[in-house]
Amino acid sequence: MPELDPATTALLTVECQNGVVGEESALPELAKEAQASGMLGRVAALVDAARGAGVQVLHAVAERRPDGLGANSNARLFRAAGKLPVRQLSGSAAVRVAPPIVVAEQDLVVRRLHGLSPMAGTDLDALLRNLGVRTLVVTGVSSNIAIPNTVFDAVNLGYRVVVPSDAIAGVPASYTAEVIRNSLALVATITTAADLLGQWAPAPVS
Repeated sequence: MPELDPATTALLTVECQNGVVGEESALPELAKEAQASGMLGRVAALVDAARGAGVQVLHAVAERRPDGLGANSNARLFRAAGKLPVRQLSGSAAVRVAPPIVVAEQDLVVRRLHGLSPMAGTDLDALLRNLGVRTLVVTGVSSNIAIPNTVFDAVNLGYRVVVPSDAIAGVPASYTAEVIRNSLALVATITTAADLLGQWAPAPVS
């Protein structure tokens, strides 16, 4: 994989929030996979290394107003989400970025109240363009819906997209490998967390 210029690269975490991948997740199967696979730890390491390398970090969070105003109801997923025991309500613990990922002062948190993609449902595109970003590294969940949506939207908007294959997760686990091989690899550069860490946090010379 070619080297990424920190001045024109950003790292995005997608829905790595307590109510999705945390211990009190509304989606326990997804949370279990994100934690057991080590994905969350790898995302946290990438976030830290990206900052150290001067790469802008952004966190995309999905949430709803308590009254649901402006939220979608045109798909089974949206209707089911409103009935879950843990709801992603604005201002609640469910929409805070989950540990071990740390949000630093210089990070940008992008929140969306509707839709499936942080690229289409927020001002993320405008923020990236204002920052001079041309390459977007996409991490997080889920490989079922939000990650493909983010990747396709970013590619359609002219960004080069990089996906570390072991820093995204979905259910079942086998589906992640299939969507990477059959969809994401056709439009994005597929790499690993270790490869990115090698660029952003190279081992010291002995």
